[in-house]
Amino acid sequence: MCKGLAALPHSCLERAKEIKIKLGILLQKPDSAVDLVIPYNEKPEKPAKAQKPSPDEALQWRDSLDKLLQNDYGLASFKSFLKSEFSEENLEFWIACQDYKKIKSPAKMAEKAKQIYEEFIQTEAPKEVNIDHFTKDITMKNLVEPSLSSFDVAQKRIHALMEKDSLPRFVRSEFYQELIK
Repeated sequence: MCKGLAALPHSCLERAKEIKIKLGILLQKPDSAVDLVIPYNEKPEKPAKAQKPSPDEALQWRDSLDKLLQNDYGLASFKSFLKSEFSEENLEFWIACQDYKKIKSPAKMAEKAKQIYEEFIQTEAPKEVNIDHFTKDITMKNLVEPSLSSFDVAQKRIHALMEKDSLPRFVRSEFYQELIK
């Protein structure tokens, strides 16, 4: 593979270095991914212990996704419902964006931005959210210099999608119907 012209060994060496760097990055990902995944695994357990809402409070959720998302029990219920439909990526993206906005350190912000992009935005991402190319392009441009508002446009699009699609399905679900009885 790396024989022949004098320039080839140099390009093979460069390629080997690139591969080594990429492998190093991949080997580091599980640690950081575990650090980032653990909080999401803990969250459904905590709200499950939260007080069950009154039927009147739960009734407000059908008209306001924000009220649902602000209620620990509502958020856990909504997430469980979406998981049962294998469509929790939008909510997980929204939560990741909310957590991202709390970061103060520019270094941690850049790291979290990269993680969110790789997990939810990039083409063929493991939990790719359904956003249009225009929104994806804006988000990618915003990530050149990450700021607290880097994901705002994408997060608003996903919020609107959940409001129009996921929330009505949740409101029709058997679990929600039990809450409002």
